[in-house]
Amino acid sequence: MSKNKKRLYRILAAVILFAAASFIPQEGAVRFVRLAVFLCAFGIVGHDVLWRAVRNIAGGQVFDENFLMALATIGAFFVGEYPEGVAVMIFYQVGELFQSYAVDQSRKSISTLMDIRPDYANLVRGNFVEEVDPEEVCVGDIILVKPGEKIPLDGVILEGNTTLDTTALTGESLPRTAKTGDEIISGCINLTGTLKVRVTKEFGESTVAKILDLVENASSRKAKAENFITKFAKYYTPIVVIAAVALALIPPVILGLTGSGFTGALFSQWIYRALMFLVVSCPCALVISIPLGFFGGIGGASKQGILIKGSNYMETLASAEVVVFDKTGTLTKGNFVVTKIAPAADNIAEHELLHAAALAEHYSNHPISLSITKAWEEWLTTNTESEKTTSDAAWKPQTAVNNSADLDTANLFDKGFPAPKDVEEIAGHGVKATFGNHTIFAGNSRLMEREHIAYQEQQTAGSIVYIAIDHTFYGSIVISDEIKPDAQSAITALRKIGVKKQVMLTGDNRQTGEFVAKKLGLDEVYTELLPADKVDKVEHLFSEKSEKGSLAFVGDGINDAPVLARADVGIAMGGLGSDAAIEAADLVIMTDEPGKIAAAIQISKKTLRIVKENIVFAIGIKLLVLVLSAFGISTMWEAVFADVGVCVIAILNSMRALKK
Repeated sequence: MSKNKKRLYRILAAVILFAAASFIPQEGAVRFVRLAVFLCAFGIVGHDVLWRAVRNIAGGQVFDENFLMALATIGAFFVGEYPEGVAVMIFYQVGELFQSYAVDQSRKSISTLMDIRPDYANLVRGNFVEEVDPEEVCVGDIILVKPGEKIPLDGVILEGNTTLDTTALTGESLPRTAKTGDEIISGCINLTGTLKVRVTKEFGESTVAKILDLVENASSRKAKAENFITKFAKYYTPIVVIAAVALALIPPVILGLTGSGFTGALFSQWIYRALMFLVVSCPCALVISIPLGFFGGIGGASKQGILIKGSNYMETLASAEVVVFDKTGTLTKGNFVVTKIAPAADNIAEHELLHAAALAEHYSNHPISLSITKAWEEWLTTNTESEKTTSDAAWKPQTAVNNSADLDTANLFDKGFPAPKDVEEIAGHGVKATFGNHTIFAGNSRLMEREHIAYQEQQTAGSIVYIAIDHTFYGSIVISDEIKPDAQSAITALRKIGVKKQVMLTGDNRQTGEFVAKKLGLDEVYTELLPADKVDKVEHLFSEKSEKGSLAFVGDGINDAPVLARADVGIAMGGLGSDAAIEAADLVIMTDEPGKIAAAIQISKKTLRIVKENIVFAIGIKLLVLVLSAFGISTMWEAVFADVGVCVIAILNSMRALKK
């Protein structure tokens, strides 16, 4: 039987006994029966609270809600207010039941994430398949994923086509197709075909492991409101107990000395008021509802594919005034396509220039490099054998230092790309690759200037790769990237919810950056930036927000990691983003949709609003009833409402954070 069901049955049993005892007369010998029934009801519903109070006192933790409830309810029995003593404990347990239910509901919102952890992996060993723990699988191993199974590790599909259910990771209900050669991430469910997958990451570094770590550790990073309440309760509770003792002793002594003398009735009256004071003062409404509100907000965000690493980041994000974007992979798809090939001279064929660029870029994983390699491979597959033979000498340097050392390109088309003598990827510039005695330079204008190569500048929107061989300019290739469908609506949504400034930082050329910024309606754009330049720009943008405002940076690449770490709150595009970016970020958007940034800010604002409502409501009601209790105006029933009633209302209010 679940813990909640046991508590519910105990509450029902106590309510039945409470009702039965209420019909027993208070006079005569039967009053002892009445007391016994009330004590029985009290023991059934409150024994766990009393035990926790004793255990905590023995452990040195005296002033907590268990101590307050035990003291108040036992005190009520001592002054003869048996119904109030039992009622307070019943209502307290009702509040605990609501709290437990609310926490369960919050956990259900991220239970799908916890369920994505795979139980096993089908490891292929020769002609046999062995079921093993995912942690035993190594990089390079081959695993088999059958229809209906969870993908246990990140990898590349070697054989098979399928559709994937990514709901647990992204919140999107629409299945995604995957085919041979595609990368797939752990945590998805294979819906249709059988897949053979080559593992690219160990389980500890896989997507599913990192997501689980994010969710499990989110509660360890507390917001200011949570830290305030923890400190508040630490000092508030002992002060309240001392005030209650003073309320029980000082007024009757003073009134007894100045009036008709000290009497037991007078003493009992002020003890009763002190007990009400204790019941009202219990801080459980604040201690429970505020962390629950943040927990609900984190759970509600995870439903939409937004992973927030802690409630402190929600608090920061809610005050975002400046949002800074990377371009490629953030506002654009990162699916680069060669759209123009511009040789520098008439005697250089387009495919020759493309071939030279592909040789240099083949050993880089940069999206631009991959697009050039793909374009060359597509040229090979679409052209006839005669055309390939004609271009066997694909390119010959026009001014080679030693003609006998020209690059031997024979059989390149059959054997793929030759191994280079040396490849150097120059961050923020491009690639330098040496084949035989020839060096190919492929990169942006900064690379040409760095190598003192005279080049013809392209005035075209798009990413431009300039190609030079042995410091002689051969031409340029224009690569275009598609803007994400929801990028423009995301910018509009951010402006509507109060973000004052939106800026784009990119390493791309000025024409491309300004074209994208204008199309999306961004306030500012800075182009041709190195990773260090992006950090400098963010430092400058800090001065353009208010003291209480925050700056958010959104990026996806490894070069964005320093800026993500520097920003007040870093947001990583997690679906295609690099591991370094996801590690450095405070929020991860699993769907790669810019529109989710506005959703994350709205969720954070709503959660903060709910938390503040709970603080004001709980403290306000408690202060009011505390004053009334001290003057004897309120009864134990008002005290019960000020404690348990306020707690239940605050918990129910916190659960609103789960909703979209």
